[in-house]
Amino acid sequence: MAKMYYEKDCDLSALDGKTVAIIGYGSQGHAHALNLRDSGCKVIVGLRKNGKSWPVAERDGFEVMTVPEATQKADVIMILINDENQADMYKADIAPYLSEGKAIAFAHGFNIRYQRIVPPANVDVFMAAPKGPGHTVRSQYVAGKGVPCLIAVEQDASGKCRDIALAYIAGIGGARAGIMETTMHDETETDLFGEQTVLCGGVVDLMRCGFEVLVEAGYEPENAYFECIHEMKLIIDLINKGGVAAMNYSISDTAEYGEYVSGPRVIPHEETKARMRAVLSDIQDGSFAGRWIAENKNGRTFFNSKRAALAKHPMEVVGKRLREQMLWKDDADLDSASK
Repeated sequence: MAKMYYEKDCDLSALDGKTVAIIGYGSQGHAHALNLRDSGCKVIVGLRKNGKSWPVAERDGFEVMTVPEATQKADVIMILINDENQADMYKADIAPYLSEGKAIAFAHGFNIRYQRIVPPANVDVFMAAPKGPGHTVRSQYVAGKGVPCLIAVEQDASGKCRDIALAYIAGIGGARAGIMETTMHDETETDLFGEQTVLCGGVVDLMRCGFEVLVEAGYEPENAYFECIHEMKLIIDLINKGGVAAMNYSISDTAEYGEYVSGPRVIPHEETKARMRAVLSDIQDGSFAGRWIAENKNGRTFFNSKRAALAKHPMEVVGKRLREQMLWKDDADLDSASK
């Protein structure tokens, strides 16, 4: 069973006298920086000179500097830019300025797992990974709560890496909810697998298929949107709070019966698992990482074409129109600025 940590296991004083550099000021970056500062930590922000986030971080009251300058000044360097950009930035702007005794941190293990970044042996390397988007990390902290986090100690050069990592996670609010210990290897592979087969790839394709089948059968697209897409959040919220049993308790017996008889017809168990194993194999052997790295080097033509096609899909067009007409249209919970 995975080891869990809570506030009683974390000592924020492990960061006393240390400067934390947050590299990147997007969805996760702004949340980590603000939460750590509110927890009493000394925080600076490292960004590209004249980047669009520079004035945003300055308006939030942070000392902002280039990444090389932040690396030299900080004791803990947390890299929170996109996975695909980390290796080049690390080689040019961080590696030459790392010195013994510093710690380098990540919120996802991708670049460590696939050895795109190989830190020197004389620095600590850890992962502090909130299991939620940045706007939630911030809003939960402000509300006195926290988002559950994963911790992994990849390299303990100082002998105190776990203490520093736990203090960091406590500083962003994660210890209020719970911290689960893992490895960067396991976090990377399970995270990519979950995103691709269930949370993003699987769910989006399932919703799209349901929407298309209803519309093709002659039903109003607005009805199809509500039944196959809008209500997904309501269902997931129930599962998040109490598992599938809580969902089944809250829905009608008719819906629950349909779950049992029709779910396996749509997603045949063994066939789906076989396809999922093939996806997992691509993640484990590095094939997926290689394709994603190549996609970015080649101008993202596939990625951009798929994003553009999705934006034109009727479920997105209809959904946008419906959301603009409904009371939840002004809900500020979505961090649209993170993309």
